[in-house]
Amino acid sequence: MLVAFSVSPLGGESESVSEAVADAVRVVRESGLPNETTAMFTTIEGETWDEVMDVVRRAVEAVQAHAPRVSVVLKADIRPGHGGQLQAKVERVEEHLDRS
Repeated sequence: MLVAFSVSPLGGESESVSEAVADAVRVVRESGLPNETTAMFTTIEGETWDEVMDVVRRAVEAVQAHAPRVSVVLKADIRPGHGGQLQAKVERVEEHLDRS
């Protein structure tokens, strides 16, 4: 299962969200699950819904420490029995691009 999510503080004292987002990303990286952070989302890969959503919950809690309100956007690709998709999905697209 892949879950791409973004979490952002709302209503805090600063216009910058980078410190709060860094705390969320730290939670993800310390989880030990395969992950990737881009400019808009962090994607994590896990075996079960509970495993992945526990990390998302803890990342949200990390951001809540910075602001009274938090926004979460989440997208999931649930495909039991298919691991290693964090890289494999991109590799399949790159193979098609290389053929062009």
